[in-house]
Amino acid sequence: MTVSNRELQDAVSRRLSELDEHHAIQRLWNGDPTLWTDDPAVPELADRLGWLTVGSLVAGEVERLGAFADSVRSQFDRVVLLGMGGSSLAPEVLWRLIGRRPGFPVFQMLDSTHPAAVREITSGGDLERTLFVVSSKSGTTIETASFLRHFWHVMRERGDRFLAITDPGTALERLGRERGFRRVFCNPPDVGGRYSALSLFGMVPAALFGADVRRLLDRGEAMADCCSSDTSIADNPGASLGVLMAEAARGGRDKLTLVLEGELASFGLWVEQLVAESIGKEGTGIVPIVCERPDAQVGQCDDRLFVTMAMSGRRPAAILDRELVLETGDHPLARIALDDPYDLGGEFFRWEFATAVAGAVLRVNPFDQPNVAESKANTKRVLAEGYGGARPDRLRRSELLAFFENVRAGDYVSVQAFLSPSAESDGSLRELCGALRDRLDVPVTAGYGPRYLHSTGQLHKGGSVRGHFVQIIDEPRQDLPIPGESYSFGGLMTAQAFGDYEALRKRGRAVIRVTGPSELLEHL
Repeated sequence: MTVSNRELQDAVSRRLSELDEHHAIQRLWNGDPTLWTDDPAVPELADRLGWLTVGSLVAGEVERLGAFADSVRSQFDRVVLLGMGGSSLAPEVLWRLIGRRPGFPVFQMLDSTHPAAVREITSGGDLERTLFVVSSKSGTTIETASFLRHFWHVMRERGDRFLAITDPGTALERLGRERGFRRVFCNPPDVGGRYSALSLFGMVPAALFGADVRRLLDRGEAMADCCSSDTSIADNPGASLGVLMAEAARGGRDKLTLVLEGELASFGLWVEQLVAESIGKEGTGIVPIVCERPDAQVGQCDDRLFVTMAMSGRRPAAILDRELVLETGDHPLARIALDDPYDLGGEFFRWEFATAVAGAVLRVNPFDQPNVAESKANTKRVLAEGYGGARPDRLRRSELLAFFENVRAGDYVSVQAFLSPSAESDGSLRELCGALRDRLDVPVTAGYGPRYLHSTGQLHKGGSVRGHFVQIIDEPRQDLPIPGESYSFGGLMTAQAFGDYEALRKRGRAVIRVTGPSELLEHL
């Protein structure tokens, strides 16, 4: 990684020297919670550092994972991951960048409660040749539990068509064993969801579509060695990136903008969750911007830190052009080069380590998510009341203009899209984000609901007050019941949107609700 902008680099060098004097890297590897807080008894701190060594633990399971994957491919043509947030994003990245080895099943992921998304999985392949992976650290995630209820009914309660990945002792582990799931994988409990890429949550799905798991883990271990306490802190790639992010944020450059192209864009979604949920709390935060096109106009960016990532020797022209513009304007820019897609194993560890270091510099606990629970509680209350949440009325132009007038330099806009994920929805959101950015000259980010609730949702409520939020609430053409529940998938999705809307309003955040991207675009 190389970094431009001398002023920021000087601040990074000073901070690295300070951390070195306080033996910060050694303390991190030793699990010293006082790196992040003055109270070492804070929950979800010392007991959330298993990610540092989980790769070596999983490496001991590689042969058994390979044998299991071989047994699966002899019977199944499709693997569907039912998950949310930390249990789903890393497998999606690996699928998009490494892909299926010939002879192995295709991979699909469901992390949307939109009825159309659930129905697409249900009708999108031969169910007799489909294996469902139920993935949840807590074992109680409402979205994943709802997916399981639906597909357990669709598959006529055939346990051999399911496997589970969860923590030991969860309700999902017990359910999987009671129902005769093909396999129940128990992950080490001291690994948080968003730090679980190199754990069983990431490596079991990767093995199922034929990725070389040992190669991924070897790259992860190589990066861990580079980030060890034996490495000079100035040469430590994880510490350097973490200090860069933190010092940029301390200097007002709290918008971490990843410039990615092609399938690497999916890596941005994984980084988005890791950084936003880990650092966005106690009134501070780092705001990941991962949906901008590489050829987007630079505009006002005094609040930005840019990171480009591409394959060595194959940096796309759009990335090279963006780098030249940024360097010419003396904007802070870091470059990361990958030799091949398996370098993702190393990048997963690098960014996890960097995020932990950034938390230490900013003095926030990067392993908890204190503000996520509120939206979950609101959703449960709305569902218990038998009320699917207020549908948004048609937006008045005066409301939109008032919303725009409150956006200032240094702010950001977040589009929260409760739409069915699809190429069409992706295109509409790109168009909307570009139009908002051109209109307001501030960074714009977008996320599908309810996925973002397990990703940037913590930042939105616990971070700074610089966010402005646009909820897009689709009305499904055809709803879908959830077996055993009094509410449907459409009701759950709408309740999740309304629950988060209430949480944002309670904290004084600026938020508007619209029925679709076109409703907003016509006023821009």
